[in-house]
Amino acid sequence: MRWLVGWSSTAAGAAGIGSAGATGYDGETLHPVGSQLLWGDPDPLWAVGDWRPDEVRIVTADARTRIAVLGTCGASDEELRLGLFTARGGALRHLTAWPGSYTAVVQAGRRITVCGDLAGARPVFHTPWAGGTAYATAALPLADLIEANLDFGHLAALLAAPDVPAALHDSTPYDGVLRVPPGHALILRAGSREIAGYEPVASLAVAAPPADPDSAVDAVRDALVDAVRARLAAPRHVPGADIDPGPVPGMGPAERRAARGTPVPGIGADLSGGPASGTLALLAAGLPGMPGTVLGHGTGAGERLLAVTFNDLAVGGRESEVERAGTLAANPRLHHVVVTGDEETLPYADLDGPLTDEPGPSLVTAVRHRTRLAAGSADHLTGYGARQVLDAHPARLADLLMDRQRRHLVRPVAALAKADGSVMVPARVYAAARRLARTPYRTGLESLAERLLQRRFEEPEGAVGASLAALTWARPGPAARWLTGEALAEVSIRLQGATHRSGVGPGQRPGDFRARGALARAAADVRVLEQAAEIRFQRLHAPFLDNQVVRACRTLPEALRVQPGARASILRTVLKGAGVADLPPGWGAPSHVPAAAAARVGLRSSVDSVLTLFDTPLLAEAGLVEARVVRKALRAAAHGDPLPLDGLADLVSLELWLRRLLARRGTCWTGTPARARAVPAGITPRRGALASGT
Repeated sequence: MRWLVGWSSTAAGAAGIGSAGATGYDGETLHPVGSQLLWGDPDPLWAVGDWRPDEVRIVTADARTRIAVLGTCGASDEELRLGLFTARGGALRHLTAWPGSYTAVVQAGRRITVCGDLAGARPVFHTPWAGGTAYATAALPLADLIEANLDFGHLAALLAAPDVPAALHDSTPYDGVLRVPPGHALILRAGSREIAGYEPVASLAVAAPPADPDSAVDAVRDALVDAVRARLAAPRHVPGADIDPGPVPGMGPAERRAARGTPVPGIGADLSGGPASGTLALLAAGLPGMPGTVLGHGTGAGERLLAVTFNDLAVGGRESEVERAGTLAANPRLHHVVVTGDEETLPYADLDGPLTDEPGPSLVTAVRHRTRLAAGSADHLTGYGARQVLDAHPARLADLLMDRQRRHLVRPVAALAKADGSVMVPARVYAAARRLARTPYRTGLESLAERLLQRRFEEPEGAVGASLAALTWARPGPAARWLTGEALAEVSIRLQGATHRSGVGPGQRPGDFRARGALARAAADVRVLEQAAEIRFQRLHAPFLDNQVVRACRTLPEALRVQPGARASILRTVLKGAGVADLPPGWGAPSHVPAAAAARVGLRSSVDSVLTLFDTPLLAEAGLVEARVVRKALRAAAHGDPLPLDGLADLVSLELWLRRLLARRGTCWTGTPARARAVPAGITPRRGALASGT
């Protein structure tokens, strides 16, 4: 893991802050473990972890005016300097408009500004500390700093309503550590804090001006090309070059690298056969220059881009995708590697792994991704986030009705009717979209709170059922059915409290609002995946989650999004505009074997080890579930009962995360007593624990 951490005190020297650290509770000097100081004095900032030299950039105007940009940023030093001067005057949005994925921190006197991203893949957290405010790009260091206990209300909401921003609000798994919402910045002035949005939000009362589809797709192409180019322009890295023990009899450089578990030098990409990863791989291979691996380091690929395809032999059905990937990899600028998976790479097969900053369903599939990424490059492009930024959430049908664009509902509704085979589908979908368009946001939250109290968890069947269920402001999560009544009541109270907050309305249409929530959840899970499946010296890149790509995708007309096959059509146009027109037949076709098939096979194969987790689960000690109920559901799902597997993945991953958190030793800070770490007292068996999270 890599993160930034710093703080702003109410007055210079109030917390004993200096370049060497800060004064803790017992007068000890405090600073993060494994950190490099970026700047000190009253409001210090550290970079913690294995940051590369080119990932940390600081531009200084004077002793009290400077900007730090950490991550992959396509801006030049002069652009950073101009951005610093503009930010000194209070403007923020331009700090998030450079290509790449990064975190920008600006210091102007005693004012500190930390910008989060639009998707939520690079979040910012904060907490009151030592008379001021501490902030970081990871929640665990702040939880260690204040010895935070678990926020049981947040954990309940994470299971009961993970897609509902009002349920989670700004909380984290750690009580007292708060999250800055996506699209917002944290502004600190001498210890006081303010959360400011930097992105304009479409009005709910006035229809957005009609967007030209061609120019919108061109903007997506330009943003994606800039995002890929920002990665290609960064220095190439040779992982572990300084620790290579030298020649070994019978082993070449590639074998020595594989034995050390380090990735291939240079840049590579996923090539699953799907449209998102294929687009990025072809863009990276087609841009001018030498796109791929570093020549002369034993890869046998020269400067070709390393393309990695995962072929799951344990669960068939993706043969056509692998074949399409092989056809794409015939490009002479690509070096194709196929990684095969067996029973040992199925979900739930290996539940050991590192502690992540937050829980996420990717914890149960981490070994599957780690197997693929181990064959990847030092900088590896992935297609994560493409579905969320390009596809149309079903609730966008209500947006079209609100904007009086009923004619654009014909093709998506006809596709649903064809899939269902019922002539009643158009009327049902239209009625649900019309109902949502006329339902206030407050009413939607109140309806969800009532559903949780009454334990109404009807599971939709088929594509039509899923679309109808999604035509709401908010709906229960797949794991909600297995929570205790107390946990559901806690989440219901959180939702009812949200309706009384000022400015409860989302300020945007229901489809756009639901799509932003889905993107935030997907980005959070990508962040968890990056930490859980981390390969030493490797960087995962998700260009579809970059700010500029997200912005470009948000300009796509809803009428274009809702059409069947819209994502593949948009990306095909993007590639054509970039000079790539020769795509294999069937490119972009949806997979007929969903991830649920692998999850079911994996659960069936590993049900005994998963059941062992729930012999005495920490979730039951926290009052969130009853152990026997979860064990019964796991056995039923393993035997093929139609239960929501993603809900079981949420339960298992949260139990895993709690166990890893409580089993850790040490803290993120030096100079602190042993007690200074998150959840110092563990979980005590009590039934009223959830009240602390409100």
